[in-house]
Amino acid sequence: MSENDTPANWEADTPSVDAEVEALQAEVQALKEQVLRYAADAENTKRRAEREANDARAYAIQKFATDLLRVADNLDRATAAAPNESGDPAVKNYVIGVEMTARELLAAFERNGLKKIDPPQGEKFDPHKHQAMMEQPGTDVSPGAVVQVMQAGYELLGRLVRPAMVVVAAKAPAPAAPTNPYAGGEAEGRDAGASFDTRA
Repeated sequence: MSENDTPANWEADTPSVDAEVEALQAEVQALKEQVLRYAADAENTKRRAEREANDARAYAIQKFATDLLRVADNLDRATAAAPNESGDPAVKNYVIGVEMTARELLAAFERNGLKKIDPPQGEKFDPHKHQAMMEQPGTDVSPGAVVQVMQAGYELLGRLVRPAMVVVAAKAPAPAAPTNPYAGGEAEGRDAGASFDTRA
């Protein structure tokens, strides 16, 4: 051991070692925070890319899907007007074929993210998905609820393509204000009578 390696010299070197350790720990902490930031940025970039890919996919098929909606509407009208009680086997087979075509078209829509909006009677009117075409008194449903669907709507991957056109139950009229029995001539007559001097 050299003359310089005395315990006094060791104690003198201790503060510098402690400071170096603290500096290294601070650097490690800073690097950890930097890694976490990079990981968060990477995750955000991944999510943004997925969202943009979904949007691009939706925009790509939206026009094509909109054109096919007219086909779906015509198939709905055909199935609604089809004769259910027909003795002719050819007519029965034709109706079955139209119904199968309509179901297969809806299945193809759903496989590609296009969902039908066909609210049942009594469902609450939703301005984000429904378009009220008219109001009518509804005895079977609550005021403001859907009475009838005039044309089904569709949404593509959560984005509204076409609202469902519906008839809405009219809200009950507001009660009439109570009439004042003292209004008009009766009150005026009372006031006029009160102005007479009844003393003899």
